[in-house]
Amino acid sequence: MDCMIETHHMPKPGETVLGNSVTLIPGGKGANQAYAAGKLGGRIGMIGAVGDDAYGRRLKGNLEDAGVNTECVEIICGGTTGQAFITVDEDGENAIIVIQGTNRDVTRDRVQKFAEKIRDSDIIVMQMEIPASTVEYVKDMAVEMGKTVIIDPAPAQRELPDSFWKGVDYIKPNESELEILTGRKIRTKQDIRDGARMMLDKGVKGVIVTLGEDGCMLVTENGEKSFETTKVKAVDTTAAGDSFTAAFAVALSEGKDCEEAIRFGQKASAVAVTRKGAQTSMPSRSEITN
Repeated sequence: MDCMIETHHMPKPGETVLGNSVTLIPGGKGANQAYAAGKLGGRIGMIGAVGDDAYGRRLKGNLEDAGVNTECVEIICGGTTGQAFITVDEDGENAIIVIQGTNRDVTRDRVQKFAEKIRDSDIIVMQMEIPASTVEYVKDMAVEMGKTVIIDPAPAQRELPDSFWKGVDYIKPNESELEILTGRKIRTKQDIRDGARMMLDKGVKGVIVTLGEDGCMLVTENGEKSFETTKVKAVDTTAAGDSFTAAFAVALSEGKDCEEAIRFGQKASAVAVTRKGAQTSMPSRSEITN
């Protein structure tokens, strides 16, 4: 559950500022992406965990309203549903602190119970708000099954072993996440290229680096390509990356090639940043195809 705080500007260390408002909005990177994929018409199910509390019940219900199959989202008695505290300034930029809660309980053993669901899927999308060991375990399982694997590496973690990345089809870091993953400064377009190629060397097949209003860059062993994006007035960038990832995956599932899927993802994120919140900002199919 996202606790979104609107303020004039981000507080500096030691500074107290007055906020304008506070709102509770269903969120979570995996749930955001599942919700967005459902709204876009994707056949989507989610594996995860929530607490036996009001937040957990609301989050599950919200996913179901978007057409997401939640039979593999377990309710853990005594657990606390994951939460995020999001500060958004008047320019739409955000800073986020995540409390994992029951996301920590999405373990290898818990996921193994749903192996058939993974086998029945074409594309597996994962994030880093669950244990990295679980992500790697599911990745290995999905690769062995011949599935397309997409990892949104947020929140980014340093010094993950190369084995973690081997066989991943696509990762979608932003510039700061790429910097954390590679351990090198990312300041220029050449830095982005070099950082992305470091991830290719670790076994990733395609790196899509999102660059905010500057679009994104795709880097593969065959070369690189930049994609400009439509200029819009950003109100809140909280779920821009999640809407992109979801739309990218939906487009791939419908047979579009990587470049077409990226453009579809950009259309979705361009709509999402014009609205407040995470799942409340996700576009419908008609909004990005008309």
